[in-house]
Amino acid sequence: MQVQDIMTKKVLTVRPETTVREVAEILVNHKISGVPVVEDDGRLVGIVSEGDLMSKEILGAVIYYNGLREYKDAFDRMAANTAAALMTKKVVTVKAYDDISDVARIMRDKHIKRVPVLDDEGHLIGIVSRQDIVKMLL
Repeated sequence: MQVQDIMTKKVLTVRPETTVREVAEILVNHKISGVPVVEDDGRLVGIVSEGDLMSKEILGAVIYYNGLREYKDAFDRMAANTAAALMTKKVVTVKAYDDISDVARIMRDKHIKRVPVLDDEGHLIGIVSRQDIVKMLL
């Protein structure tokens, strides 16, 4: 079975300039754990998850130092007020024709809850979540 057989095609997305508060409201109101960040043309540029939002709050309370690079990243995340500043930029993605068992393995091994599905030009065309895979088992 391929990703296109189970992916959600109508994906909620945000723009890079969406505020952190708006992102949090979208996650809560739609009961989702993450949302892709896309440009005007639909090209994926990142993803914001509940974990990213929690990191912002946790880092606001506890500053740690583990080298200058890590400190800078932590500070930038703390100061984030838009999706672009908070998002994870290195997103694991899949194609519609990928095998679901491969995607499930990636999600398990990398501890990912959702994987954006891109076309060959990098445009978002869907998303696969853990729940989509569980539904397939039914």
